[in-house]
Amino acid sequence: MIVKKRWLLSLAAAFALVGCTGQEEAKDNKDSGNEETTLKVASLIAPMTEILELVEPQLAKDGIDLEVVVLGDNVQPNSALAAKEVDANFFQHVPYMEEFNRNNGSNLVPIQPIYFANYGVYAKNHDSIDDLPDGATVAIANDISNVDRSLMLLAQHNVITLKEKTDVYYTLASIEDNPKNLQFKEVDLLMLARMYDDADAVVMTPAYAAPLGLTPKSDALLTEGVENDFAITLVAREDNQDDKAIKKLAEAMTSDVVRDFLKENYNETATPAFE
Repeated sequence: MIVKKRWLLSLAAAFALVGCTGQEEAKDNKDSGNEETTLKVASLIAPMTEILELVEPQLAKDGIDLEVVVLGDNVQPNSALAAKEVDANFFQHVPYMEEFNRNNGSNLVPIQPIYFANYGVYAKNHDSIDDLPDGATVAIANDISNVDRSLMLLAQHNVITLKEKTDVYYTLASIEDNPKNLQFKEVDLLMLARMYDDADAVVMTPAYAAPLGLTPKSDALLTEGVENDFAITLVAREDNQDDKAIKKLAEAMTSDVVRDFLKENYNETATPAFE
């Protein structure tokens, strides 16, 4: 009985020691800023969502619980971020973000460019841009930043000529010369892939071409390249852009793990925008 009592006392002391150690570790973690933080990031489709899922384990090691919020259209992620329903989003290029800010009086800010989604012109029944008939219908996204981007791509390849830019964006009124008399049909960004069967050509990113089995390098009549401001970018707000969790997320998204993932899985469609 005496031995048993001593064992119980020893066991109690051990538990007390572990308890104290655990409390000290918890205090140390709190003092060093390692307590768990939930970080909500809105996104839309792959590879954006896949990149976020890929970096979850690394963030978990840093005490950050990454919650990916997948939304259904290209307006909700910015609206949710501006309303502080999420902490960041990852789905857009900077000109699109800037236009949202102008229209909504919001204060979204770019944190880190992640990859270039090579814009391209695709045509179901034509093998080259020269094959497009006179008066051909070309579908483009209807938001002003992507109208600008689509027209710049066509002008880059001398399909159209644009007037000198006098405002933030080119519009259809900026077209000075249109030798093929192309007819532009503006549709919602998420409707572009559906226009592939109906229009003579469609200007779209790889994310919307991919479900059709199309890639910029193999199938596009024209492509944009990477000398532009249209990299898909991690975006936050002015009030949280310096938060530790946001910085850790940007760091994880520009790691060799993400670079290798893009090269191995999206070599034809997504070029890393970080060194």
